[in-house]
Amino acid sequence: MAAALLSRALPAMTVHSAGLDAVIGAPADPISVALMDEAGMDITAHRGQLVNTPLIVQADLILVMDRAQQQEVHRRYPTSAGKVFCIGEHERVDIPDPYRQPRSSFEHALRLIEQSVDSWVPPIRALHQPNAE
Repeated sequence: MAAALLSRALPAMTVHSAGLDAVIGAPADPISVALMDEAGMDITAHRGQLVNTPLIVQADLILVMDRAQQQEVHRRYPTSAGKVFCIGEHERVDIPDPYRQPRSSFEHALRLIEQSVDSWVPPIRALHQPNAE
């Protein structure tokens, strides 16, 4: 859900979605698909992939859902130092994983993700705007 929202907000940028324990090739959860469809976004093409060294190296910014994930990315990929942040950092909130939870948990996570994406978009845009000279 976060990748779709970031992609929509930042269409000129490449956004990848990957997980520490993702099931490779798995589609998005049906509840996520439904919620994003209701928001006018189609995530049916999403397939799970694991975080890996090439993704870490090429990334300018890595947003994770919570502090535990941030620590684990740092542990597994020391070269990620300085570019891994919690997506809810500005709001001082961790995004709970709704996996295998009821729809209400997905809705709650989506609301937090939406707020977090909204707070990240302006600084990301500011960093990637070409200098006007």
